[in-house]
Amino acid sequence: MDNGIPIFRQWAPEWLIRATLFLLILPSIVLFFLPMTNINAAAGFYGSEPADIQFSVALFYAGYVGFYTLERRFFVFMAAKEYFILFTFLQILSCFICYHVHELYIFFPVRFMQGMLFACTVNLSLSLMFTRLRSERAREVSFSVFFGFLICAMPFNNFVTADLIDSANFNVVYKAATFAYGPCLCLFLLMMNNVRLNVRFPLYNLDWQSFALYSVMLVLFGYIMIYGQEYYWLEDGRIRNSVIAIVVLGIIYIIRQKKLRRPYLHLQVFKYRNFRVGILVLFIMYICRFASGITNAFYTTVLHFDPMHLSYINLLNMAGLVVGVIIACCMILQRMHIRTIWIPGFLLLLGFHVSMYFLFDVQADEWNYFIPLFAQGLGVGMIMVPTIVYAISSVPVAIGGSAASVGLLTRYLGFCVSIGLINFFELFGKSRHYNAFQDHLTKVDPMVRATLHAQAQHLHAKGMAAGRAAKAADKLLVKAMNEQGQIRFAMDYYELMSCLIILTLLLIALFPYLNRTAIYLRSRRLSPA
Repeated sequence: MDNGIPIFRQWAPEWLIRATLFLLILPSIVLFFLPMTNINAAAGFYGSEPADIQFSVALFYAGYVGFYTLERRFFVFMAAKEYFILFTFLQILSCFICYHVHELYIFFPVRFMQGMLFACTVNLSLSLMFTRLRSERAREVSFSVFFGFLICAMPFNNFVTADLIDSANFNVVYKAATFAYGPCLCLFLLMMNNVRLNVRFPLYNLDWQSFALYSVMLVLFGYIMIYGQEYYWLEDGRIRNSVIAIVVLGIIYIIRQKKLRRPYLHLQVFKYRNFRVGILVLFIMYICRFASGITNAFYTTVLHFDPMHLSYINLLNMAGLVVGVIIACCMILQRMHIRTIWIPGFLLLLGFHVSMYFLFDVQADEWNYFIPLFAQGLGVGMIMVPTIVYAISSVPVAIGGSAASVGLLTRYLGFCVSIGLINFFELFGKSRHYNAFQDHLTKVDPMVRATLHAQAQHLHAKGMAAGRAAKAADKLLVKAMNEQGQIRFAMDYYELMSCLIILTLLLIALFPYLNRTAIYLRSRRLSPA
């Protein structure tokens, strides 16, 4: 790309151009995790189960991952302005469809298409931003800002939609997203010239076959991870067939990539040691990051936070993410060793999991969780940006696009695996603890009888009939058992995550090569996904 190309009109100030470019990404990032802002409300609106809502997010992610490489061909073929108008119109159309439909068989394909369009948004906005930058420092700052937006998506979505979902049907958030594209569309139409960023390259020999194979494998993997526990994994024919399909398609895909002169994904990226280490650390971080969903479930089911208060307390987590990204950006600019960045980040994550292990209780003040939530965001923010840049900069510039694509794939796999692990341990842990409580809690136990009698007397004193008060006391006991099962499951899972983080810290500390490895960007064209 040439900075001399008059992409924007001369009257447009630089600050307005840059603000509009990042404002362009914002509505699409909001769409990313939008169904998970309130899973119960979304499931109730579509008449589905929570797993279907999780799968809709996985479909968006799969569309983004699968189309990221192929999208570059369309980006080169079309002029920037007409390309922007096309995919923005399609995004508005997809939001309009999501606003009106209730059927999952329509909602799911539209979510996949939104993921594909998100790839268009990211590549165009970052590519236009890089045309405005003239120093390596500015590029690294732009990378940090983009990933900062991305990792703040969930707490930001919860905050801006909590009141809206509480006062209206869930689909109104898609109506709001439709109008959110309007300001950027108007500004770009006014400011942009009708120019090309690259020499036009015809749309022949598009590797649709690799895109189809890749996308189907991604969707099937998300399906297995999200629905596997519900269907008892390989005992169900749907899960078995999905696993077989992934293996067969994976073999075909690898053979195809080795035969192609211009592969869809350069498998040579896995030959570089730093790249393998980087994606491994990124995968572990994503598994640990999404364990925070258990904390949110604890707030709503045990402490009975409503969605609005949950969004407010998660603002501390978002503040930690922002501060962590800023600190990480400064460390990258100083070209510090990657070990110096990773160890403090994982120590903060370890502190979060260990502190939450002891803070899980049936009663607590919300201020007890302020510091752990901030520490979790700070740790994730410090790890994510340097790890992605480290992995991409570990390979030659010629295959940097494939490295970015694999990094994006790693984040998708981490997201899906974290859901699968939580679903597995939640069912296993809750049932194990519930059965243990049942073995010890019987009506012949004097303590249980005294508790039931005290609760029945309290309810009767408040005006409830004696017979109903006794039945209500039994239900309160079952409710308390379920809350204890939730707490014990959360403690077990966070103990497991703590062990995983400790193992990761040992590997980082004992791996000698990391001690003399710093990260830096070598290409102005590199656009990380």
